[in-house]
Amino acid sequence: MKEDLLHYAWRLQRFNLAALQTTTGEPIEILHTGTHNTHAGPDFLNARIRIGETLWAGNVEMHLNASDWLQHGHQEDRAYDNVILHVVMEEDTPVHHARGERIPCLEMKKRMPPKLASQYLRLLNNEDWIACERQFPTVSELTRNLWLERLAAERLEEKALAIAQQLEQNKEDWEETFYHFLARSFGARVNAEPFMMLAQRCPLLLLRKHRHSLFQMEALLFGQSGLLAGPFEEEYPQQLQKEYRFQRRKYQLQPLPPQAWKFLRLRPANFPTLRIAQLCTLLFQTDNLFSKVMAALSMPEVENIFEVKLSNYWWTHYTFDKTSDKKRKALGRQAIHLIFINTIAPFLFLYGQRKGEEKYLERALELLEATRPEANAVIRRWKDVGADAESAFQTQALLQLKNEYCDKKRCLECAVGNAVLKG
Repeated sequence: MKEDLLHYAWRLQRFNLAALQTTTGEPIEILHTGTHNTHAGPDFLNARIRIGETLWAGNVEMHLNASDWLQHGHQEDRAYDNVILHVVMEEDTPVHHARGERIPCLEMKKRMPPKLASQYLRLLNNEDWIACERQFPTVSELTRNLWLERLAAERLEEKALAIAQQLEQNKEDWEETFYHFLARSFGARVNAEPFMMLAQRCPLLLLRKHRHSLFQMEALLFGQSGLLAGPFEEEYPQQLQKEYRFQRRKYQLQPLPPQAWKFLRLRPANFPTLRIAQLCTLLFQTDNLFSKVMAALSMPEVENIFEVKLSNYWWTHYTFDKTSDKKRKALGRQAIHLIFINTIAPFLFLYGQRKGEEKYLERALELLEATRPEANAVIRRWKDVGADAESAFQTQALLQLKNEYCDKKRCLECAVGNAVLKG
């Protein structure tokens, strides 16, 4: 058994509550189990428990064996001075506070439902794609939908937290921070980090000095990417190379190593060279990009903002010195939707939080619900299990469920897992 199961049973009161008493025979009445603490310190905080004739307010600590208290050194840790009850599977030894007082103990080995432990072990040891793969379709649609709503918001909050950390580093400059994360999303999964580093090495303020010239902006971005190292046979990359040499001396720039970028096994439409050209064109043709994105009220408005018209060179190229069939290489609708899901929606969410304006929070959620579901291997597998997503809101929730709960076997913290354990 794992200690997590004790936490679960205590939190949901899923054990025999009849005639509760301490190991020394004092009656116990649980008025409030406390708040589950996922950080350092006692497991449950601010509980209210009557022991004997006394009503106690304080914390609850849990272990499989009471002696774990000593092994963890809690008897010398003042953070545990306010523990009012020690909940254990077995009291193999009495334990005391740092000040010497014995801590009341509730022993659970005869109170835990045997079926609960066996069901939990089956989930933990299950090697299916998700632990509850066979039971998932039997969980009520209401339970699943309510849980997915919470998970979608949780995923947005996690992404917003990453943005907030970068925003602090950028001295609360929303536009610069948005530019960093926008660049990251242009790299998709494979080249996300090099794109982020490129944005950091080529700040928005520097690009704005050259807003009058798409050619100069391309020279800056391609030069800083390290992809202008050459040598080249065609005139256009040679011209970019020459312009960047001047810019590099003028601004004392340091480019990324070209090895940072991945081309192998990528479709040409996802080559970093083409993506950099698309990003550069977007920044060139759209003034006040952050403000316009924040003001967009619908997905067609977002799509319109990201409608880029590349320079002639990129109509016949995916990368330097290699011609291709002439084709308009605009950002596809699916690529724009992914940029919205991974960058714009979290920015709307965080912006609404920081400014205290619910309309931005609501818009982030509403537009996710209005966006077509993502198409990837994980979402296709979810469909096989019985979760057929109808929107990006639901696919984001399913990705959060798989990555943060199923893969980590956090069944006890999952509404679906709880429903399975209840049977």
